[in-house]
Amino acid sequence: MITPSTTTNPAIVSSTRRTSADKHLIFSLGKEEFGIQVLAIKEIIGMQEITPVPKMPKHIRGVINLRGQVIPVIDLSLKFSLVPQEYTYRTCVIVVRCQGVSGDRLIGAIADGVSEVLTISADDIEASPDFGSGNPIPYVLGMAKVNGKVKLLLDIHEVFRTDAVIRSEAVIKIAA
Repeated sequence: MITPSTTTNPAIVSSTRRTSADKHLIFSLGKEEFGIQVLAIKEIIGMQEITPVPKMPKHIRGVINLRGQVIPVIDLSLKFSLVPQEYTYRTCVIVVRCQGVSGDRLIGAIADGVSEVLTISADDIEASPDFGSGNPIPYVLGMAKVNGKVKLLLDIHEVFRTDAVIRSEAVIKIAA
């Protein structure tokens, strides 16, 4: 039975309260499911025409004009060396805020589809296992155990921290 004194106890209230940091957008790349913290997401838009940028790695598909702002678009399937899927009505661009060399920036990430927003407790997240190198995978925050399945939780800032993305930002500034 809950008494009035337990409902006002700050320790009990704070331990049961969920924050936005616990919430992850679950999206798919092929048959695999990944998650990113909702706080990093600006918006999700339908697939649109992408303008290619010459001499970029294959995973950097090009740029889009998002309400007057030119942003790079990356195909996560190609970045993670997965088999790319044909674009469908479910294919979308997840626009995320990332920490760039010159401050925050927007980057579009192509996903095969989004499924849900999950609140995942810290107890349901395990560290990335050692795959033999002795080093953790830098872009994986952890492995979430949800309903008997594993979802890779990505550190989106690490995913987009590459020389190629930095080079593409320089090209975009020149083109703008």
